[in-house]
Amino acid sequence: MIYFVPTPIGNLKDISLHALDVLRGCESIICEDTRLSKLLINLLNDRFDAGINIRNFYSLHTHNEQDFFANLDIKIFDKDVAFVSDAGMPGISDPGVSLVRYAQQNDIKYEVLSGSSASLLALVASGLVDKEFIFLGFLPNTGKERAQAIQNALNLAYPAIIYESPKRILALVESIEKFDENREIFLIKEATKKFETKFRASAKKMVEILSCANLNGEWCVVVNKSKNVSTETIGINDIKDLDIAPKIKAKLLAKISGESAKKIYENLISQKS
Repeated sequence: MIYFVPTPIGNLKDISLHALDVLRGCESIICEDTRLSKLLINLLNDRFDAGINIRNFYSLHTHNEQDFFANLDIKIFDKDVAFVSDAGMPGISDPGVSLVRYAQQNDIKYEVLSGSSASLLALVASGLVDKEFIFLGFLPNTGKERAQAIQNALNLAYPAIIYESPKRILALVESIEKFDENREIFLIKEATKKFETKFRASAKKMVEILSCANLNGEWCVVVNKSKNVSTETIGINDIKDLDIAPKIKAKLLAKISGESAKKIYENLISQKS
């Protein structure tokens, strides 16, 4: 059995009773960074007298996935094994999805525990999200790919949630300002920690704020949706009502319906006659 266990994103008290029970029952942990996971276990034992005794720590991250699974002995899952990322929900901009797929492919039972997620925390705190949103995680670090990713985020019909490091947070907001200085942005850093800080302003104003702020800490960004993008979709009846040539109309209807363009064209012609 594999348990995917969310860990606190800042405040140690956010660990759940369920997570503590699971960790007590596991001899092995698969984790992103063994040093951080050992530190976490020690803190939980010291702070809450948790009684967790992990004997084996295995490292799984984005740079060693191939070797990890090539050398993995599936028998370790005969006993309960926990998977944790460095902080937050496994699989959300953190390792985890490859292990889920491995469990599915090998008929290994697994369970995902509920728990902390910086993206959902920022979403609620922002006041910018009514219902739909798009999670982008970390954008490319540099170059044309980063510029394109930022522009794409600004063109979305829904608010976008982005993770960013303290080294690039100011540059990110400056890039947003270049595209749309009036775009509203919400920022939260050091979420759930003692010095948690929130900002909400236009991109132009946010550049001024960050230029004078302490940027240390992990950041989560919520970028308000574009006001220039419509979420309405074109349906079959909309195309049928268009005053265009039957051949073009048949091709458009075929793309949406999956039916033969030739058959649709013949039906359109017969309806006219």
